[in-house]
Amino acid sequence: MRHRAVLSVGSNLGDRLGTLQGCVQAIGGLGDTDVLAISPVYETAPVGGPAQPDYLNAVLIVSTGLPPLDLLAAAQRIEADFGRVRPEGAERFGPRTLDVDVISYAEEISGDPMLTLPHPRAHERAFVLAPWHDVDAGASLPGRGPVAGLLAGLDRHGVRRQPDLVLRRPGPKEPQDPPKPGAPAQIS
Repeated sequence: MRHRAVLSVGSNLGDRLGTLQGCVQAIGGLGDTDVLAISPVYETAPVGGPAQPDYLNAVLIVSTGLPPLDLLAAAQRIEADFGRVRPEGAERFGPRTLDVDVISYAEEISGDPMLTLPHPRAHERAFVLAPWHDVDAGASLPGRGPVAGLLAGLDRHGVRRQPDLVLRRPGPKEPQDPPKPGAPAQIS
């Protein structure tokens, strides 16, 4: 069975737009996952952490058959593929080549320490809610309420839509050849 998930993506190091586009392609290439919608791109001032460059942020709405923790693991592999490192003791809210957060998953509410759903700070982040609202004006954050209402209560200073920056939908997935008799199954 497939579920709808909302992912927030951001980058503030290197080719920010190129990294986000590569991330969109990678997410679209995940097995049993399709990108349904891509928000406009926003440039945003960093929240917390050391002095660092501004981020480019966007929100993706996906349909996936991956369970929540598998989706998180896939997102973290994609982050690593784009040079994100998570050294022990690293600065929280520091600069990063790529950040992919699972914001919500099928209206699920969970306090699992590996993946809290919805994202525990999404309701206070205009850089998540503004792009999400752009692609789904009727969206609701589970346990918190309508995204429009949450966004209305936030300071949007430092969150700037960038109409000249556009993320494109992933290309069609390559059809997979059927397995040869006796060959091990491939997992995508």
